[in-house]
Parts: sequence; C-alpha cells; structure tokens
Amino acid sequence: MAERSRPGTSPPPESAGPFASSWRRRHLTVDERNARGLAARQEAPRSSHGRWEPAPDRPDPVTLLEQQAASRVPDLVPIRHGRMLVSPFTFYRGSALIMAADLAATPVSGVTVQVCGDAHLSNFGLFGTPERQMLFDINDFDETLPGPWEWDVKRLAASFEIMGRDRGFSPDDRRSVVMAGVQEYRSRMRRAAGMRSLDAWYEHFEVGMLLKMVRREVRVRRVGKSEATLYARICGATLARAHARWGDRIAIASYLGKGETFDRAMADFSAAYADQNERDYAAFAAAVDLGRLAARTGV
Repeated sequence: MAERSRPGTSPPPESAGPFASSWRRRHLTVDERNARGLAARQEAPRSSHGRWEPAPDRPDPVTLLEQQAASRVPDLVPIRHGRMLVSPFTFYRGSALIMAADLAATPVSGVTVQVCGDAHLSNFGLFGTPERQMLFDINDFDETLPGPWEWDVKRLAASFEIMGRDRGFSPDDRRSVVMAGVQEYRSRMRRAAGMRSLDAWYEHFEVGMLLKMVRREVRVRRVGKSEATLYARICGATLARAHARWGDRIAIASYLGKGETFDRAMADFSAAYADQNERDYAAFAAAVDLGRLAARTGV
C-alpha cells in the first residue's frame, strides 16, 4: 500500500489513480480529501471551466456522426438523423459523441466519478417504487463510464442554455436557469460531503406530480423561466447525489467551495458551447441537404 500522506498536506489529484475507487483503497483522511480538492484548484482553476474555444484540429462533427453510424442499426440511422434535424436542441441530444470529443480537451480537477456520459436534461426522469412512491433520477446510461465529474455538469448545464434558446428565453434568463442548476449541484455536493458514506449512498428524492408537470411542459414548449429553474435545480441535485455515491464527494465539495466562481464559469461555458452547438447543427443540416447524411423526418 502506498504511504499515506500526513493530514493537512495536499496530495496531487493524480495520486489517487485513474479511478475514483482508488482513494477509498488509500484510506485518505477527511483532511487529506479536503486538501486534494483544494490542490486541484491550482491544477485547474474553477474559472478555467468557463472558457470554450474549438481546437485547431477539432474533428469534423459530421465525420464523427458518420463514424458513429457505422456501429448502429443501418435502418434506424436515418430516423435518428431526422429527429436530430428538428432543432439545435434535438441535435444536441443526439450529439453526445461530439461533445465528448470536445470535453476531452477541457480542464479537469482530477477527481473521477462514474459519469452518466450523456447528462442532458432529457435524460432525467421519474420512477415508481414498490411502495408506490415517485423517485426522480438519471434514466439513461448508454454512455456511462469512469470519468471527470465536470463532464456531466457541463453536459447538463449546456443543455439548459440550449433549451432556453429553443424556448425563446432571454440571455439573462438562460444564465439564471443554468446557474440555478449548477448552484444546486454545488449545494447538494457540500451537503453530501458532511454525510456518512452509507447515508450518502441511500439518500434519494421523493417527488410528486409537480415534477411530471414540469417535464411535460418542457416537452410541449410551454415551460417558463420558473419551471425551467425548478427543473434545473432538481437535475443538478440529482446529478450531485449520483456523483457523491461513487466519487470523492469531500474533494469535489472542497474544490467547488462556497462561492459562485464555478457557477459563473459553467454559465459562461454553456453560452459559448451553445454557440458551438448551433454551428455544428448548421453543418449537420448542410450535410443532410447535400445527401452526405441520410435523414428520415416525421417518424
């Protein structure tokens, strides 16, 4: 077993290894886990998450979709493309591969969790328990794998910015909704940091028909700022709970801190990435028009 760090020191983020479970094997103390989060701020300042610029060698998004289609059921690919063609928002929902390639080059704190991998707002939903209680949680795990917790947060935050544009929200309202969701993620993570491991694992949300109403309103385009804010907060809290179960919740909470530095960075990133998503959507639509990609609409 590796030599344990003295309490109060700052082990570098990478010392915990590539998987989040390694910090458990090392039996880090609470002080060491807090120090781990604070040290990560030096490697990846929280404000650095707000910047987005496509890399000079960024892969062509249409090419990525073509490569992905090669592993899909051929008859269903045109239907998938047709649904993505409806709007930049529906395109975003189907372009997790493109964003994953982009996020690979962004700053990370070095704390790994079991990520959803496609944590946009439509991949959260309601479940009924045997006790006939309604629970709200992530409902799509096609892309799950160990990875940086920031990737899920960025995917979720950007989805609310893009949804807000689709619904005609003002820039200020979109920013407010995004920050509300990220703030809830941060508040919930800080709460989880103070819980016992077993309590954090079994924590759950019980929700009623209000959530079903909010989700229905999102689908039929009647959602307003208040409903979107509520939904963003619930999704943010749910994502934090999922990350806290598997990752080092104390290190993440220490990294996030009490202020809004990370929240503002996520709002900046979301706006910049929504612009990128619109450019990618335009390239995708052009590829369909040129016959490069097959798309079947109305299905």
